[in-house]
Amino acid sequence: MTLQISPVSDADVEAIAALARIVWQDAYPGIITQAQIDFMLEQRYDTRRLLAELAMPEVWWDKATLDGELAAFASSLLTATPGEMKLDKIYVDPARQRFGFGGRLIAHVAQRALAQGCNTLILAVNKRNERAIGAYRKHGFVVREAVCVDIGNDFVMDDFIMARVLR
Repeated sequence: MTLQISPVSDADVEAIAALARIVWQDAYPGIITQAQIDFMLEQRYDTRRLLAELAMPEVWWDKATLDGELAAFASSLLTATPGEMKLDKIYVDPARQRFGFGGRLIAHVAQRALAQGCNTLILAVNKRNERAIGAYRKHGFVVREAVCVDIGNDFVMDDFIMARVLR
């Protein structure tokens, strides 16, 4: 069992979108409505959007493959705040959670952040996603603030912004 972290390519886009749907259907029912899940998946994992993000030099997409199969992925970007990088997305196949794959991706993104001159890594997580909040705390993140963002279609993201100081 060998986990390899590498950049996401255009050829990976469909697999990334499919894994996102699996993870969201596992994590979010009971937290947000199915209508909001569908809206957000369509908004964030549209093929054109993913391909456009892959072409942006300020956005990084990484995949973790286990013996050649997609097990997890993450995306990160520099924020408008100097010295800060955002872990924008991180998802691990529910069948492969609790094996350290998410932690390996977080460490990979943290190293990139340090290489980019950042001393803080942030992320947003739904306030009711206790499983994810626990995982992020385990990796050194603390709640910095609470936000509620209107994302359209009468939906909001009711999130904690969590931060981790990098050394």
